[in-house]
Order: sequence, then structure tokens, then C-alpha cells
Amino acid sequence: MSISNTATPPKRKPTIVRWLIFILMLVLGAINYIDRTSLGIAMPFIQEEFGIHDERIVGLIHSAFFWSYALMQIPSGFLADRFKTRTIIAVATIIWGAFQAVGAACHQVLTLSLTRIGLGISEAPIMPAGAKLMGNWLTPNERGRGSMLLDGGAPLGTALGALLLTWLIGHFGSWRIAFIIAGVGTVVVGAMAWFFIRDKPSEHPSVNAEELTYIEEGINSAKTSSPSKTRLRDILPYLTQLNVLALIGGWACYSTVFYGLMVWVPAYLKTAHGFNVKEMGGAMTIMFLLCFVGQQLGGYIADKWRSAGTAPNKVFHVLLAISAIVSGGGVFLCANTSSPTMAVIFLTIALFPLRWASVYWSIPGLLGAQKMAGTITGTMNFCSNMTAAIVPILVGWMIHRTGSYYSAMMFFAFAAAGYLVCSMLINFNRPMVLKDPE
Repeated sequence: MSISNTATPPKRKPTIVRWLIFILMLVLGAINYIDRTSLGIAMPFIQEEFGIHDERIVGLIHSAFFWSYALMQIPSGFLADRFKTRTIIAVATIIWGAFQAVGAACHQVLTLSLTRIGLGISEAPIMPAGAKLMGNWLTPNERGRGSMLLDGGAPLGTALGALLLTWLIGHFGSWRIAFIIAGVGTVVVGAMAWFFIRDKPSEHPSVNAEELTYIEEGINSAKTSSPSKTRLRDILPYLTQLNVLALIGGWACYSTVFYGLMVWVPAYLKTAHGFNVKEMGGAMTIMFLLCFVGQQLGGYIADKWRSAGTAPNKVFHVLLAISAIVSGGGVFLCANTSSPTMAVIFLTIALFPLRWASVYWSIPGLLGAQKMAGTITGTMNFCSNMTAAIVPILVGWMIHRTGSYYSAMMFFAFAAAGYLVCSMLINFNRPMVLKDPE
């Protein structure tokens, strides 16, 4: 007599491919900001070599990146909605790495500015494409952490860039070699992105059935409409909604604070507080590394708080209010201290919760607009980077006119107040109205 084996096989744990993809996006974001930060770190040496003595020229060089980056945001978001996200991310990364390396061959302000324009164009698709990936790979209750990973490369890359680039410049005695190494490293990671990232979980060979089911059930339970063909003009109905306008305004104000500090803090510490290159690199590393830690903490708190059943309005309004108030207060206190140590402490306090604004990337998907998430976030980033393009010029003029950084720091504190107001105007109980194309 035979006995058949009817035991149910043990249920497998879901794989974590979705998180590995967003860790890779974190790495890409960090490299993105290492390449951006390279100019700010190297600028004192570039000024000396190129004979630049006018801070307004420095502001123009910094702004070259942001003009091109901003102008490509809406087209990049549209591309993310229409074409394969994996291809867009890999190709963009490889091209921007090439522009970073070519910058090492420049000997004039014009040619250096042109490489920064190329860097801005090629970096532009990464964040809208990442927002699209987030909607396809993460459930609604995971998107707080996903947003922080997606956007966490900014403080992490700034911190690592300050450490790496100051070491490379000190070791080789050349900012040019530092640019080449950063560019080649970027190209290598771009190739890695092509081999690992897929547009959807169902396309990835390493996703098991349990993870696929978990993702699909989580996303399908939150869907409010069926997908349809995306057209660029479909963004127009969204631009009449207060939620979208507040999203755009808040991100522009936040970006003014973050990019203003990222671009000008190296020169501020050197000029206002007498830091040498090693002290400057060390301070930047501490400030932006803790900014990264604070960012990940914010994402964890947001997801856990929401999972406990707390209303989205309360979760996001409290977190964003803390972010804006602490950041603005820290910058204000920094502007009013003469102590180098206290300046670093106040800037660290300001930066720690500032990147909680990264939840902005998940808001279109959370409010039912996943079909247009790439285009909406591209529009959001376009407006913020147009602001970021103007800010270096404006700050350079302020410094040239006043002979100090005080007015610039107060300007950043004022922008933090704008970030607070716009964040409070976003109603997380009001879905974004979806307009299906006719």
C-alpha cells in the first residue's frame, strides 16, 4: 500500500528585487550629485587657474547646468511616460559621465560651461524616470521609503563628492584628474543599470512569484483608472489644480534652499570662515552625510506612520512642516553666527530634515495620477531647476554687491518659508483629477 505525498510545499518569501533596484537608483543619484558637486569643490582651483575674480562669473558657470537641466525636465518626463524607463536611465547615465570626463579638458569659461550644459541635458531624465519606476515597482505604503532612496543620492552624493573630490584633488594636485575619474565611474554604473533595471516587475528574471503577487496586489488595490496612451498636452488639465501648483511651488522653494547651500557652502566656508580645502571637504561630508541619514529616517517614519492608519494629511503635513521650519531656522542661525564651528552645526541642523521634501516625488502616484507621474514630476522639476538656474546668478550678484554672504543666507531662509506655505496647501485627501485623452 503506497501513501501519496500530499504535503503542501512551504511558501517562499518574496524576493526583494524592488529594493535592490531603488538602491541602485540611490547609487545613480549619488553619482549624479558627485558630478554636480565636483564643480563647486573644484571652483576655487578653477578660479585661480582661469583667472576668475568676479563672483558673478562663478554664478553664471554654476547656472549653466541648471538652465539645460530645467529645460529638459518636461521632455524627459514625457519620455519616461512613453518609452522604456530602463533604456532612458542607462543611456542618460553613460552620456552624462562622458560630459563629466570631457570637462577635464577645458581651459576656458565657455568650454567648461558647455560641458555643464551637456551634463544638465543628460542628467535630466533620471528623476522623472525614477518616479515612473516607483509607480510600477512599489506599493503605496512603500513609496515614502522609495522616494527617499530615489532622491537620497543628492545629500549622499554631495557628502561623498566632497570627501572624494577633495581627496583626489589633494592627492593628484589636479581637479582635472578628479573630473576624469568621476566621469569614467559614472559610465561604468550606467552599464550596470542597463543590465539590472527592468521597467516592470513581471519583466525581471530575479523576481519570484511571491514578490510579483505582492507588488501587483498592492498597486492594483490603489488604482483608480485604466492606463491609456500618454500625450504631452495631457499635463494641461493638471496645471489648474491647487495640489499640482502647490507641489510645483513647494519644490521650487525647497530646491532654492538645497541647491543654494550645495553650490555656495564651499565658497562660504572658505571666504566667511577661513576653511582650507581639507576642512571644507570634511565639513561638507559631515553636513550632507547627516542630511542623507535624516532623509532615510523621514521616509521610514512616513511609511510606518501611514501603515498604522494615520491620515496622509497629518503624516505629510507634520513631516513637511518640521522639515521647512528646522531648515529655515538653521540657515537663519548660521547667517547670524561668527563661529566657524557653530556655522557648521547650524547648517547640519538645517540640512538634516530638509530632504524630507523628497516625498514630493511620490505625491502624483499617491493622489491617483500615476499615468502622468513622469510628466507631472518633470514639470515640477522643470520649474524648480529654472529657479535653481537663476539663484546662482542672483546670489553671485548679492555677494558682489554686499561683499558678504549674509544676504544670500537670509534669502535661503526666506525660501524655506515658501516651502512651508506651499507644503501646507497640498491636500492629500483630494485626488488629482484624471483627464483621459479623447
